[in-house]
Amino acid sequence: MDMHTLYLIVPLAPLVGAIAAGLFGKWLGRTWSHRITIALVGVSFAASVAIFQDVMAGNTFNGPVYTWLTSGDTSFQVGFLIDRLTVMMMLVVTFVSLMVHIYTIGYMEEDPGYQRFFSYISLFTFSMLMLVMANNFMQLFFGWEAVGLVSYLLIGFWYTKPTAIYANLKAFLVNRVGDFGFLLGIGLVLMVFGTLDYASVFANAQNYANDIAPIPGVSWNLLTAICILLFIGAMGKSAQFPLHVWLPDSMEGPTPISALIHAATMVTAGIFMVARMSPLFELSDTALSFVMVIGAITALFMGFLGIIQNDIKRVVAYSTLSQLGYMTVALGASAYSVAVFHLMTHAFFKALLFLAAGSVIIAMHHDQDIRNMGGLKKYMPITWITSLIGSLALIGTPFFSGFYSKDSIIEAVSLSHLPGSGFAYAAVVLGVFVTAFYSFRMYFLVFHGEERFGKAHHGHDDHGHDAHHHGLAPGQKPHETSWVVTLPLVLLAIPSVLIGYVAIEPMLYGGFFGDAVFIAENHPVMHELQQEFHGAFAMVLHAFFTLPFWFALGGVVAAWYFYMKNPAIPEMIKKQFGFLYTLLDQKYYFDRFNDWFFAGGARGASRTLWKFGDVKLIDGFFVNGAAKMIGMFSGVLRGFQTGYVYHYAFWMILGVSLLLTVRTWF
Repeated sequence: MDMHTLYLIVPLAPLVGAIAAGLFGKWLGRTWSHRITIALVGVSFAASVAIFQDVMAGNTFNGPVYTWLTSGDTSFQVGFLIDRLTVMMMLVVTFVSLMVHIYTIGYMEEDPGYQRFFSYISLFTFSMLMLVMANNFMQLFFGWEAVGLVSYLLIGFWYTKPTAIYANLKAFLVNRVGDFGFLLGIGLVLMVFGTLDYASVFANAQNYANDIAPIPGVSWNLLTAICILLFIGAMGKSAQFPLHVWLPDSMEGPTPISALIHAATMVTAGIFMVARMSPLFELSDTALSFVMVIGAITALFMGFLGIIQNDIKRVVAYSTLSQLGYMTVALGASAYSVAVFHLMTHAFFKALLFLAAGSVIIAMHHDQDIRNMGGLKKYMPITWITSLIGSLALIGTPFFSGFYSKDSIIEAVSLSHLPGSGFAYAAVVLGVFVTAFYSFRMYFLVFHGEERFGKAHHGHDDHGHDAHHHGLAPGQKPHETSWVVTLPLVLLAIPSVLIGYVAIEPMLYGGFFGDAVFIAENHPVMHELQQEFHGAFAMVLHAFFTLPFWFALGGVVAAWYFYMKNPAIPEMIKKQFGFLYTLLDQKYYFDRFNDWFFAGGARGASRTLWKFGDVKLIDGFFVNGAAKMIGMFSGVLRGFQTGYVYHYAFWMILGVSLLLTVRTWF
């Protein structure tokens, strides 16, 4: 088959599946809806593998597919850029999507919106593939907005739940803030470069390195302005501080989309975009420092919030925020390949953790409160072992995939000399302890210790999709979920263990990305990392003598002691440091502030505009005022219409006198 045909098959196969399940799902029925969508995502994955092999053989592609429209001298095209960065993302997106599609059969089997859900996740896969395969900013923006739209539909999938509707509206609005900056950045690119084609923009970027941005009132460097505006888009999509507030609430959607969108693919779009824009970011140290500091704040402070969460999915959600911060820090340190490497390893183990959480939720009859669990290891052995693998990968245990990517990020930041790198290094190292602590707090509370299910339950939010029964009834025991749920867990656990060991040398130091990622000579972090690297096994040996390993071990031991051996300690700390617990419980008051300032301010402004602008000015002055004025004027004129001839004669004589007077004087 011609390679150009394969390029088209990759995004279009999931689109056909989405149309089939969405428009014809009623006639196809449940079984054929999932068969068609899964088969077509499988075709997309197989085509991605074939394209990967072709690209590894040295064949790349950059060209238009068709012209969408032409306006003046600007042509807006749909085109593909197939290089090593693209194919790596294509493999991750299609593989994780395929696992989620299979898992959905078991998780959503009783849901009345079964076909609609399969349509949405296939449509999401199409949108994400269009984003990563784009060769121009217009198509990038199309994919960017399309994944945002489908995310909105999926977070609010259970549209009868007020909390789900609030969450999807919140996600949509916060992403619009980021996307506004993103669109301004793209507009600035078009204004300055006269084209939206990546290759043309990157080739000419050096010529504008010292120019001032054409923004009234400021004297910013042009490329700094473009990069920061583009990164604001990434802050929204990849949930970076302070636009992170939407991601934890997005857990209101079904668990499969938590794995697909909010762990493995959509939230990594911002990371991918910055890596793709490396020829621009490398020309602005200011932008790189900005990226690094924002990432460091997210990595550390979002991790703190994971410590006090009791909803199993929200713990994993805050973990996602923290890990996205790590990727962003790597981008700021010019270690783009390390960031994308962590993106890949994180996609596998975080999707695994979300799907394992979903398996636990099914077994617990949709109770998501980890305080009502405990001792599930003997009832759910497959979910237990895969969760343990995912947790070990997440905290950076030697030989697991997360170890190689996470330690590489920490090393890269330690070698960076950009402003803010000292703070970033402290944040990512301390973040290792925090990550290990909250990850194993959840692991121990769910799978070990006392069996707390079937007893008096802790109060918890209505996060499940069956509002009528939460948790196991007294005497009930959980059991392992069906093979359509556990098979994806096993298939995701394998790369969670192996992919780091296998891929680190070619991806980071073997020139895997080639020309897809550009690094300037004055940012030698990757070169210095390469000097220190002596193989995957040697990296493990070296790790035992570094702070991150002992911080991770300390986090695990602390979690075990606090929650298995002496659970009175967390309660005592909570009482002693109540103000700190309240601060974390209120999520640093960001939601409160946004509700008061932005939402409340918008409502207040709307009320003011309604009372003054609508009621008083438009209705009161212009509409009713005009009517009153005409009524008054008519009343005065009516007084002159008496019906007597001598009155009219008098006014005629007076009028003639006035005319003669005017004529005489002028």
